[in-house]
Amino acid sequence: MLRIATFNVENLDETPSGARPSLAERVALMKPQVARLRADIACFQEVHGQERPGQPRALLALRELLGGTNLDGAGMVSTKPDGDAVYNERNLVVVTRLPIVAHRQLRNELVAEPRYLRLTAIPADPAPVSVGVERPILHVEVDLSSVGGGRLHVINVHLKSKIPTDIPGQKIDSYTWRTADGWAEGVFISSMKRMSQALEVRRLVDQILDAEADARIVVAGDFNATPEDVPVLAIRGQVEDTGNGDLAGRILVPVEQTVPASSRYTLYHQGHGQMLDHMLVTRNLLAFYRGSEIHNEVLHDESAAFGTDRKYPESDHAPMVATFDFD
Repeated sequence: MLRIATFNVENLDETPSGARPSLAERVALMKPQVARLRADIACFQEVHGQERPGQPRALLALRELLGGTNLDGAGMVSTKPDGDAVYNERNLVVVTRLPIVAHRQLRNELVAEPRYLRLTAIPADPAPVSVGVERPILHVEVDLSSVGGGRLHVINVHLKSKIPTDIPGQKIDSYTWRTADGWAEGVFISSMKRMSQALEVRRLVDQILDAEADARIVVAGDFNATPEDVPVLAIRGQVEDTGNGDLAGRILVPVEQTVPASSRYTLYHQGHGQMLDHMLVTRNLLAFYRGSEIHNEVLHDESAAFGTDRKYPESDHAPMVATFDFD
């Protein structure tokens, strides 16, 4: 059996002395969530890096979270800036005890950065500006020979959120926009970033399939989009959308669809559950697929937390795990 999980751990980091919730408080509540996953391969998002004097920035908070679980001491692959250190904030991390064959990260490598002339910027833009994405995509190849599965391509993603991108001169403070059209343009720019990432993921999937037609691929992470939203559909590549039956072998299937609709959500916002975290697989993996779980029993309403400046120790996302049997 092979269990693959995805979990946005919401800005996992050490905290200043006296600040709450502390890392210790967070770990106490979240460690049982990680242990329950019993994951052989775990995709984490929003993992911050920590510094120690004379040492490169490292994933110390995540190591503390994984301590005592089945992933304690397991191999880690993370997104990184130039050099050996991890990013200060929001790393993508794949953790597994299985052999890692290769890994790479992509950010505007298969998709050029869009350029856009902002309409509401104050002062006005003299020329179009780059609309780059903040987070790379992490592609990890894992050897599943020990469980009878050959090689697996794991693509860990965290697409741009729907929070509007700041525009010069359009913010009164962190939460207040000067004009409605400024806010709308900020939302539009964020959607450009999200779609740029989605297109790069889809191009990566096709690149892998061009090299190996029967490659087994899992795309997992926080898509910041529901199943019907365009970024998810763009990555899936359904025949209903392309109109080309010859591409049927290249579609990606959301395994969450086997979870009952009443439990199919990973984030709770303003009283409504939303499915924003996904696991999409090539259809050749469906022969081995045995089921999915979304552990959302204690998920709080994240909009209430931000509305009152209260932060809960646990993450505002629920973890998801899928099981495969290659025997």
